[in-house]
Amino acid sequence: MATSGSVPITPALKDELDIVIPTIRNLDFLEMWRPFFQPYHLIIVQDGDPTRTIKVPEGFDYELYNRNDINRILGPKASCISFKDSACRCFGYMVSKKKYIYTIDDDCFVAKDPSGKEINALEQHIKNLLCPSTPFFFNTLYDPYREGADFVRGYPFSLREGAKTAVSHGLWLNIPDYDAPTQMVKPLERNTRYVDAVMTVPKGTLFPMCGMNLAFDRELIGPAMYFGLMGDGQPIGRYDDMWAGWCMKVICDHLGLGVKTGLPYIWHSKASNPFVNLKKEYNGIFWQEEIIPFFQAATLSKDHDTVQKCYIELAKQVKEKLGKIDGYFVKLADAMVTWIEAWDEQNPSSASATTATNGPAKK
Repeated sequence: MATSGSVPITPALKDELDIVIPTIRNLDFLEMWRPFFQPYHLIIVQDGDPTRTIKVPEGFDYELYNRNDINRILGPKASCISFKDSACRCFGYMVSKKKYIYTIDDDCFVAKDPSGKEINALEQHIKNLLCPSTPFFFNTLYDPYREGADFVRGYPFSLREGAKTAVSHGLWLNIPDYDAPTQMVKPLERNTRYVDAVMTVPKGTLFPMCGMNLAFDRELIGPAMYFGLMGDGQPIGRYDDMWAGWCMKVICDHLGLGVKTGLPYIWHSKASNPFVNLKKEYNGIFWQEEIIPFFQAATLSKDHDTVQKCYIELAKQVKEKLGKIDGYFVKLADAMVTWIEAWDEQNPSSASATTATNGPAKK
């Protein structure tokens, strides 16, 4: 807090970052985040019944969209936005006009570090995004750009400039992000381990992205952050963020962009029902054994030099190869194309997205 006569400190990226929150309930959790979130603009995507009134604490700058708004803004293309699933958050990514996005779930609270200090998760995400990544060669001291660290002996000098960071993937204390079978066999398990580290996910390596504490550079990778078709009327749920993560990582690898994981932590307060989760995940648990090898083998050509071009090509490959598993993937591939069309309509200046210049593109 500024003292008398001092100049107030403007929060980093105050006018360049939107916070996107999907919800079906009143946003009382924002009171805990007020010291960190209040300076920023919020985009709230209301899922479920659009006639229900969502209460937002006073003092926050926000815009709220419900299903009626989504249908009005996107028209027939609204079919690509999931209903009755937190995947609806990606609509907020689409309508934002800011360079950066931070998204958080409404059951995520402020965590504390081992010293007892409250963690400003948004501040750490911003540090991660504004600092280069090292996807082409692993640094054993993790993030070499962090204070007190550097590149270790043997790290190629030609790669020390790093790559632009497209995504910052944060973690969680308390309730881990487990699948339903693991929840069932470990119902009392809690994550109490605070690992003070940020690392780059290496090129060619996939990971299970979680959307509850996530930030990204919308201008670099925004069109790839589509959370798919999940929830109402779909044969799968709880794979929205992971689907986006697999698509995003293949595209980041191709365009020479970086993805970081580790700090910051949030406090995940509530465990979802494992039996409900199992019903949502059942097909995905089987399908992922073919989905992941598909993404591991996916290739993009040098002509795919924008995120949109990469994503359309991935959609084509999804239809051709994963469509053989289940007709759902044909529908999903069509929705991926619709998503890009809707994105470009809402963001005409991004129709020719920025091509990355750091590092070689995958051939």
